[in-house]
Amino acid sequence: MTEFSTIVSSCENSSIGKLLPGALYVHTSALDAIDPILQQYEQDARNLAEDVTEATLIKFALDNPKVSYLFYPDFDSEPHPKLQKSLIVDFDSKQVSQRQYQNSDNPPILHRKETFVTSDYPLYKEFAQLTQEEISLGLLDNSRFIGMWQQWQQLLADHGLDFEGHHVVCPLNNQYSLKKNINIDRHLAAIYRNELSRPVRLVLEAKLFTKETTFFDYGCGHGGDIQRIREQGYISAGWAPYYFPEQPLIRADIVNLGYVINVIEDVKERREALLKAWELTKQILIVSAQVLIDDRQRGLVAYGDGVITTRNTFQKYYDQEELQSYIDSILNINSIPVGLGVFLAFRDIQQAEIFRASCFVSRLSIPRVYREVRNFQDYRELLTPLMEFYTKRGRLPMKNELPEEAAIKAEFKTYRRAFNLVLQATNQEEWDKIQQLRRQDLLVYLALANFKGRPSIRKVAKEIKEDAKALLGSYKQACVLSDLLLLEVGNLDTIADLCRNSAVGKQLKNSLAIHISALDKLAPLLRVYEGCASRVYGRLQDANLIKFYYNKPKISYLYYPEFDTVAHPILQTTMEIDLQSFAILYSDLSDNNNPPVLHRKYTLVTPDYPDYEKFYRLTCQEEELGLLEDNDSIRRLQGWLDCLRNNQVTIKEHEIFKISSI
Repeated sequence: MTEFSTIVSSCENSSIGKLLPGALYVHTSALDAIDPILQQYEQDARNLAEDVTEATLIKFALDNPKVSYLFYPDFDSEPHPKLQKSLIVDFDSKQVSQRQYQNSDNPPILHRKETFVTSDYPLYKEFAQLTQEEISLGLLDNSRFIGMWQQWQQLLADHGLDFEGHHVVCPLNNQYSLKKNINIDRHLAAIYRNELSRPVRLVLEAKLFTKETTFFDYGCGHGGDIQRIREQGYISAGWAPYYFPEQPLIRADIVNLGYVINVIEDVKERREALLKAWELTKQILIVSAQVLIDDRQRGLVAYGDGVITTRNTFQKYYDQEELQSYIDSILNINSIPVGLGVFLAFRDIQQAEIFRASCFVSRLSIPRVYREVRNFQDYRELLTPLMEFYTKRGRLPMKNELPEEAAIKAEFKTYRRAFNLVLQATNQEEWDKIQQLRRQDLLVYLALANFKGRPSIRKVAKEIKEDAKALLGSYKQACVLSDLLLLEVGNLDTIADLCRNSAVGKQLKNSLAIHISALDKLAPLLRVYEGCASRVYGRLQDANLIKFYYNKPKISYLYYPEFDTVAHPILQTTMEIDLQSFAILYSDLSDNNNPPVLHRKYTLVTPDYPDYEKFYRLTCQEEELGLLEDNDSIRRLQGWLDCLRNNQVTIKEHEIFKISSI
């Protein structure tokens, strides 16, 4: 039989089922979707067990080689089915034991049923909707006290709640129901922050604020964003119906509607809030709301900041596509996702397209000056803006595109003559490489723009039209080439070949992992593959690694908070996106006492990464000492610490020390 450590690893990495600290739980209908290693393991257990054909869930224990078959006969029909019996297969003793619950007054019950099945299960959406309702009512806040029938019934009785099918109902004479629907304390949803809210920070980091930008926070809560944007040097104001009702509503370049629409219980008023914020917007409206994501350990959970869970606040939870559809339908625009639950609505369509295109621009530096050319040195200051423009767009400027146009043409007559002098002092091949990369950037952008209706030649931004003409012959030709690229993204064999042969990234089982800084170094098709995920969800907040799967259409984002500073950083959060169903699976490992750790960091970055040499040198030393030989045993923190202790070494600041020398 397969080593138990491999079984545990397969469970912990399973995207199917509900992973809890002690076990992985999988519905029998999902067996074909789990790792083949687990399928065989379960078959071995089935061969030892009695008849398990009526079992509902299979429990894979993580602390010892045991498999349990759990019988919930009312799994589909009851919102919270009771456990009737369980069969436990012990591989060590080859014994099968049975526990009966059908006569128990307080049997275990199930919650978050959608976490046990796959997204194509017939009742998946019905299960998920029930979980959403229970989360919004705060019923699942403390999971330790709801796992047994009697405690759950007491909680429902305390709130005066009941079920009709898979929906929570509140009787009309129920005081709790009346309180929730008539006297809702919206202001309690505002929280105090010690830093900028995530949506405003994302826009600031995207450099959408200029020196002249004005900011208005519509529904500003306690006003934290107003103050912090003002401290950045911008004109900033805001309004909130409870905390700042006397403040005037002011039109501004950037308006923030941050976590407001999800706390307004009245549908008409919710719509009016969005329209009012849009009315105040001169350039960009930021709209954010909490979204529900599927946490593999906790089921459906709300993602986002700005809302607290209290018994007397309304909360509407969206999924990502639902939120975007709502914004777009009300405002009649194509909003742009910049993160989970965060969208930008641009007043100017061309400005929106320029921003979309900027999301796929490779980071490049102006080529170095290699030759001492006297005329170049004389004109270097004048020519620098021209070099910067070419580096940014891969072509020479058109008329009125460069503020220094008059000064440059006064000396050189044309941009081409001016650039010829640049070429004398620099390396032609580096400029050719810049042009090629900008050509690829444009194709990636145009391929992904097709999902939301690529702008016609009459409506496309002038800069993009000129880029297409200079780099690909014409805008029409560029669109044809990008369509061909997009068609290939569904070919997993091609994706697999590109991943396996990539000069960038770390080769893993059925996937390629890269640092996010290396994304623009990948083949254009892989960039489009990743873009199919980020175009819908944005990227996981602060994610620094991306995994490209090629055995299934899936992209994962991973966040290692101490990637640069710690030799072997710990994984904190992940977000997996299925590119077929666009189901999203989120994992927060903050409380995990044995999280995955990262090895061979240098393979994830490119040689020009600031700490590449330091990462590479450490890996070489670790390989010489044999520390990295057993990948399975060191992939998690406790195993890695055991390895270091057994070898009597420690690592500080990417340097290895013998313990005796410390």
